[in-house]
Amino acid sequence: MKMISRWDPFRDLSVLQDRINRIFSEATRGPAEAASARTWAPVVDILETDNDLIVRAELPGLKQQDIDIEVTDESLTIKGERKFDEAAKDQYIRIERPYGPFQRSFTIGVPIQHDKVKATYRDGILEVVIPKAEEVKPKKIPIEAG
Repeated sequence: MKMISRWDPFRDLSVLQDRINRIFSEATRGPAEAASARTWAPVVDILETDNDLIVRAELPGLKQQDIDIEVTDESLTIKGERKFDEAAKDQYIRIERPYGPFQRSFTIGVPIQHDKVKATYRDGILEVVIPKAEEVKPKKIPIEAG
């Protein structure tokens, strides 16, 4: 069953006006406001080997002390913040890199060895190595001649 609606010639104009207002409000924001208004999340690669789960996250421009890592039985959480250079905000002509806080969480899905988790940060890449628990690792079974 179709609903019949009355044609409103001003409805399209209202939508257009809203879009134009949004464009102008974004254009009149300062560079620091525009950079902090965007949310972002680092891109991540996750590898699984026989012994480990390896998570690599791209975090260029961050300092090691601006990154936090938490591991539980069920998840890995990486969070931090890319800080905007407020001292030079009037000198920017264009800002495309996102700034502000971020958080990424991943389900682990296998038992792990919490006390052996290691993280390194080099050249803007964070690498977290999560060793699997012994009971999860594949074991070779020898075949006997019968």
